[in-house]
Amino acid sequence: MTGFASRGDFEAALVALPVADEAARAAAAARQASLTKPAGSLGRLEEIALFMAGWQGRERPRADAIQAVVFAGSHGVAAQGVSAFPPEVTAQMVANFRQGGAAINALARACGARLAVVPLDPDRPTADITQSPAMTEAECLAALNAGAGALDQGIDLLFVGEMGIANTTSAAALCAQAFGGDAAQWVGRGSGIDDATMLRKTNAVARALALHGAACDGPFETLRRLGGREIAAMAGAILAARLRRVPVLLDGFICSAAIAPLAAVAPAITRHCLAAHCSAEIAHDRLLAHLRLAPLLRLDMRLGEGSGAAVAAQIVRCALAAHNEMATFAQAAVASAL
Repeated sequence: MTGFASRGDFEAALVALPVADEAARAAAAARQASLTKPAGSLGRLEEIALFMAGWQGRERPRADAIQAVVFAGSHGVAAQGVSAFPPEVTAQMVANFRQGGAAINALARACGARLAVVPLDPDRPTADITQSPAMTEAECLAALNAGAGALDQGIDLLFVGEMGIANTTSAAALCAQAFGGDAAQWVGRGSGIDDATMLRKTNAVARALALHGAACDGPFETLRRLGGREIAAMAGAILAARLRRVPVLLDGFICSAAIAPLAAVAPAITRHCLAAHCSAEIAHDRLLAHLRLAPLLRLDMRLGEGSGAAVAAQIVRCALAAHNEMATFAQAAVASAL
């Protein structure tokens, strides 16, 4: 199991991130050049194949073993009236995931992913970030390690998702702290809130930033003060995947926000990631620009749970099918370009 013994261990991992295998990527590019199609005619599908080859370290990458992990946690800031749903929905949705009745269950089955659900004390909310840090140092470290420890061995591709009422409030605060701007630039409608709730949400983020901003001296402290257990767990899982050179499909705004504090100090953290989609959450486009990622899809989704990543996994599978299964010009006895 990949894990972090301390805050220092977690932040040290960001200093020496593994890189892709350029030799494997070059071999995959040479194969692409020999396939029976005009060069570049499959567009981003070709780039996806090369990306996967580099991170998997093989000319013909695979997407046979896809893992999806949904982390669930509760947020004390829900007490500020920032969500359209009550906090108890988090635990209720964990039961729904386990019974196979949620969107992510259906979409994971459709893309061939093995789904794991990791509840992180959904009946025990974090502290309210407008009044105190969300987690203690021990709680934040435990959440990071829950994420890191959730990864299976031998996986070809990972995507993570979340469930946590009020977690778009924490996500907005994390983004503002990581990349600047005021609360209004990062706060969106989340689960579909009305104008009055939107005002309360914006005020909550502004108060949290005023309270914690000066003390957020690194990614760990930012996650601890402004995040949540499921958000820290996603950060831990994504970093652990990097340490094992496992490519990651990032889901929506909250998943992307989970690594915003990491990317603020180590922009290279996103190099093993593909942005699955740009969600309907208003600040997601801005966040992806800061992360230097271009989304594969724009479907106006805003569910979370890893649902957008599950849809995008189908695109990855198509990219690899074309890369691995097409004949070369020589095999097909087709004349190549002059």
